[in-house]
Amino acid sequence: MTPDEFRRAGHELIDFIADYLDTAPPEPGGPQNERSVATRPVQPTVESGDVRAALPEHPPTAPEPWEDVMADVERIIVPGITNWQHPGWFAYFPANISYPSVLGELLSAGLGVQGMSWVTSPACTEVETLMLDWMQELLGLPAAFHSTSESGGGVIQGSASEATLVAILSARHRATGGAVNADGATTKLVAYATSQSHSSIEKGLRIAGIGTDRIRTIAHDENFAMRPDALRQTIDADLAAGLTPFFANSNHGSTSSMAFDPSPEIGAICRDHDIWFHVDSAMAGIAALVPEFRWVNDGIQLADSYCTNPHKWMGVNFDCTTYWTTDRASLLGALSILPEYLRSAAAESGEVIDYRDWQIPLGRRFRALKLWFTIRMDGVDSFQERIRRDVALTQDLALRAASDDRFSVVAPHPLNLVCLALTGGDEATDELIERANASGTALFTRTVLDGRSVLRVSIGSHTTRAQHVDAAWELITRDV
Repeated sequence: MTPDEFRRAGHELIDFIADYLDTAPPEPGGPQNERSVATRPVQPTVESGDVRAALPEHPPTAPEPWEDVMADVERIIVPGITNWQHPGWFAYFPANISYPSVLGELLSAGLGVQGMSWVTSPACTEVETLMLDWMQELLGLPAAFHSTSESGGGVIQGSASEATLVAILSARHRATGGAVNADGATTKLVAYATSQSHSSIEKGLRIAGIGTDRIRTIAHDENFAMRPDALRQTIDADLAAGLTPFFANSNHGSTSSMAFDPSPEIGAICRDHDIWFHVDSAMAGIAALVPEFRWVNDGIQLADSYCTNPHKWMGVNFDCTTYWTTDRASLLGALSILPEYLRSAAAESGEVIDYRDWQIPLGRRFRALKLWFTIRMDGVDSFQERIRRDVALTQDLALRAASDDRFSVVAPHPLNLVCLALTGGDEATDELIERANASGTALFTRTVLDGRSVLRVSIGSHTTRAQHVDAAWELITRDV
């Protein structure tokens, strides 16, 4: 492909993306944008293997024209995706993107920067450090997370799951002084979380060599929040058995139920026993951009590590997890490797950050660009407006469900997630979810809370407005 061909193809592709994300209703009497995600079913109507079968089994031997590639994108690829940007998206969690974020991602791809260390691209490192400091300020996080603090700082991880693993490995290093399985030190470690914690907690612990028999599931209360008394009792029992408590996770907005664990109490217990205290606010932490929702930060001043996802509720496309720690030494002790070919005078001076030492892989993209573009071009006011709108729509939906005898609201709903169940029982709730999702006009996620089937309604797509929530409620309540 020549530069001129690239320019032409790029213009066409950006036009396609702009049309896809354009969900504005047509002018009275005007045509509907047929490329818009709003015209498509939320979930594709394909069977397993359909997409592959529509594509050639073997690679081409000669270059194919851009027009043929783009034709297959529109004919095969887009009809085979689940449309996360659809205004009827109420499943899983928000996964918003924005035009500035797409442009930042495009520039990152075009520059082709490998930002594993400061010397491999100073701007990649320094813009990222600045973005983590910007986010620390915007979210009202503790000063100990700022890059200028004595022992803390932040980094962009690919996902909250990666952030969790980094936290666990840092905790293991601190608890064992860097020892691993060879001398048995790791086999005595014990970790603590509730049943509402994300699956990445258990996965990360397994990767770190902590057996499933050393993962303690702490009881929760009627709000699905951890009971501090149960945590303390379990820790005491493990200490009496000669084990080493080393890691505890606190949910600030769990995936299934939007549960908030009591971090002030949990953090105090962890301080008493030198347990690494990780706060997972992947789904809800962005709410702290709004002053009246700053309560989502309660207790994180006690945290050794914290993460939240701009790629969920802020309009920054995946992948962009912001992760902070107050124990930089343990993080570097766990992850820093320095072969000769990576040495540099800048790094050895201690004046710069080499972010390869803050993550699992060596290589890293210029992810900070899309965060920088989004904050500068959309502005904080737009984020706050979206968050307030989504929370208001959620509270309105919860009120409707609470006043309808056919439904029960199963969990607290302080932000943008409401969990519903039919009073007719689990079978009726499961049938409702299947029927609603099969409509193609909306998509919901099923979960189980204390053995009960639940329909989760997550309101957070940047394209969702009141009329879409109204349509979702009509869909849910039809024929029940």
